[in-house]
Amino acid sequence: MTDVADAAAAVRDGDLVVFPTETVYGLGADALDSAAVERVFEAKGRSRDKPVSLAVPDVDAAVEHTEPTEREERFMRAFLPGPVTVVVERGPDVPDVLTAGRERVGVRVPDHDVALDLLAAAGTPITATSANVSGNPSATRVGELDERIRERATAVVDDGETEGGTGSTVVDVEAGELLREGAVADEVRAWLAEHPRD
Repeated sequence: MTDVADAAAAVRDGDLVVFPTETVYGLGADALDSAAVERVFEAKGRSRDKPVSLAVPDVDAAVEHTEPTEREERFMRAFLPGPVTVVVERGPDVPDVLTAGRERVGVRVPDHDVALDLLAAAGTPITATSANVSGNPSATRVGELDERIRERATAVVDDGETEGGTGSTVVDVEAGELLREGAVADEVRAWLAEHPRD
């Protein structure tokens, strides 16, 4: 298994890494490197028309790479870090392959010390997608990783079993819509009701 510094170096080299989050294990690569993102799609066998989110160490970093509205930023500061993915306008450095050509991208700040350490050490946003072959169950511990993922990942950071076991809640704040229900979905719904659009 790999330590965070080596995993961060692998990300900077354009390689794939497996890392823990508060929900499930993620498959990470430099989210701003089109070739690295392509390798994530290949490893997962994921359709190219399904976008992948990006993870950053904090909301300030999210704002550097995306263009959230004032309401979206307010939501991010209320819920991140946490098991929530917020869909916002992408910045100019976010590649088409990550978003499947769309103008919006999912942003995640994991509420997990090891994931945050990796993000800080890598110095770049990394892909935030589950470390599984598409259509198969997500891994909550390293022993559950699919061989196909293990073979393609240069680094695997093992931090035992993850706590959540379910994916993040995906929310489009401007539309007031939950695109996927996961952890803290009720809290997200309540915030949207309490903060209606002007």
